[in-house]
Amino acid sequence: MILDANQLAAIRQRNDEELRLGPRATHGYPARTVQDLLHTVEAMKREKRKWKKLAQARGKALADIRELASKTGNGGSGG
Repeated sequence: MILDANQLAAIRQRNDEELRLGPRATHGYPARTVQDLLHTVEAMKREKRKWKKLAQARGKALADIRELASKTGNGGSGG
């Protein structure tokens, strides 16, 4: 199941309310576990952004190398 931003926000809000209630919270509600999972989701989003940025930089570097190679006649287009 994939959660969208609105669903994650709703889960976060409900969990924050449960954490604020402290000892009066719903019996058996796994607030700490949900909090850990939400932190994991945020960490995964950061990692995804980091790797996406790295892949874009790699693609740009490869394009630059390809351009330089073609300018110097080492394009490798067979001959």
